[in-house]
Amino acid sequence: MNDRLLALVRIAFGLLVTAALAFQISTLLGEGVFNPTRFFLFFTVLSNLFAAAVLLEGGRRQLTSASPVPDMVRGAAVVYMTVTYIVFAVLLSDLQEQLQTNVVWVDSVLHRITPVVMLVDWLVAPPRAPIALRPALIWLAYPLAWTTFTLIRGAVDGWYPYPFLDPANGGYGVVALYAVAILVGFLVVTWAVAAVGSAMRARRSD
Repeated sequence: MNDRLLALVRIAFGLLVTAALAFQISTLLGEGVFNPTRFFLFFTVLSNLFAAAVLLEGGRRQLTSASPVPDMVRGAAVVYMTVTYIVFAVLLSDLQEQLQTNVVWVDSVLHRITPVVMLVDWLVAPPRAPIALRPALIWLAYPLAWTTFTLIRGAVDGWYPYPFLDPANGGYGVVALYAVAILVGFLVVTWAVAAVGSAMRARRSD
């Protein structure tokens, strides 16, 4: 895929994600249930916003011949969207109303299409240099900070964005088990994204 076409595809999908989020907000406003302090706490929403920014900025930089988006930033977006896809598929696929993604096409964009797009983008345009696991672990900083903040806020106001983080569903022991399992998932996905990106880079260099 040539650079101009890749740039346009990135911008198109970045706009699609932006439109999906805007439409969902508009729908929630129409239903009188939009709460920005809750909507923008969902990991899915924040990760999709980040992915959209990476896609739009990546496309813009390609079209203007500016320096590309740093690979560590792109890799982070791939990890977050991949984990979003896995957690949704395993734990949350029947909870669209609770997740505030009850519009079918919006749900598909945020939970299915964008994760695939970010992974394909990583494969089509692999990192410019190999990424070792140790530096890639910085990608875990955001989900760890998000989880900590979410649990503290939930303890204060009683609202949790996902049922597996709510201690009312089995206690803090169950929450801890889910948190550890998802952290392990993040570690595996981080390793895989770094390894696959490095392998694709090496293949391109041969």
